[in-house]
Amino acid sequence: MRNKFDEQLGELHVELIRMGALCEEAISAAAEALLKGDQALAETAMEKEREIDQAEREVENLCLKLLLQQQPVARDLRTISSALKMISDLERIGDQAADIAELTEHVRMPEGSRVLHIADMARAVIAMVTDSVDSFVKRDLALARAVCAADDRVDALFDQVKGELIGLIAADAAYGGQGLDLLMVAKYLERIGDHATNVAEWVEYSITGIHPASN
Repeated sequence: MRNKFDEQLGELHVELIRMGALCEEAISAAAEALLKGDQALAETAMEKEREIDQAEREVENLCLKLLLQQQPVARDLRTISSALKMISDLERIGDQAADIAELTEHVRMPEGSRVLHIADMARAVIAMVTDSVDSFVKRDLALARAVCAADDRVDALFDQVKGELIGLIAADAAYGGQGLDLLMVAKYLERIGDHATNVAEWVEYSITGIHPASN
């Protein structure tokens, strides 16, 4: 019985890694679509979001199978219940990557856009998503806590982007609409960082039995 459970738990890990990879691909495609004005990449991001939705259903079904068929003990129960919470956040990450992709049709990056730290935000949140899923699979508490700490950098980058956009709009009021769209992109990236933090907090709960928010 335990061998069967361990086999299915291994399958759960593989599916979560796949779902995390899809999230990384969706964010990367959406950010690159924005920076390059590439609608084909925007469509790739939206296709990845649909794949993430399907992956969420598959992981959810696997978790329910583990709960109903294998009668897990306390630690295993925490692992499965945490996975169910995590996939909800990963699904939202996919949604927000698609939201960014949808905005690319309307957004024109300003000249000298290298001063905008949106690309830095995208790289930072991709790393957070990757590390949050890895911390679950490896049961790495230090890595999970590092993800939570990394959210502070994403928040700081958001403030930097906001300041840069305010400066651009002040210099040219005609850029106001575009600036607001880019601010929305930055906000979506900030929210992705928040969701990756949620995943990491559920990893900590699965390992320690204590959710950081309850401290």
